[in-house]
Amino acid sequence: MQAVRIDKWLWAARFFKTRSLATEAIAGGRVHVNGVRVKPSKEIGPGDTVEVSFGQGHRIEAVVRDVAERRGPAKQAALLYEETEGSAEARERHRAEMRLTAPPQPDRGAGRPTKRDRRRLEATRGRR
Repeated sequence: MQAVRIDKWLWAARFFKTRSLATEAIAGGRVHVNGVRVKPSKEIGPGDTVEVSFGQGHRIEAVVRDVAERRGPAKQAALLYEETEGSAEARERHRAEMRLTAPPQPDRGAGRPTKRDRRRLEATRGRR
């Protein structure tokens, strides 16, 4: 097997959860092979460069190492591609930025009382 459809490969390499999501991304122009926008039926093989854009500026650029038509375990999927160094650095930078800009979590006790708190309140009120 020397070439496989890009939508099947993206699904097998676990970039997308379903093949239809991969097809939608390709049709939407979020997937490029060797710098060119492609159709879902485009066949790719080892040595091709695939760029996949996800939401919020998240992008992955990978070099195809092997092809597969069937989805297998995650360890096998990781062997299908090699992420470029620039892409890995950008992904880590994006992850760090998202962590810094994440909204703060509410303080404990700001919402409904926990079961333990409710029991303590009822005990102080003398309901037990």
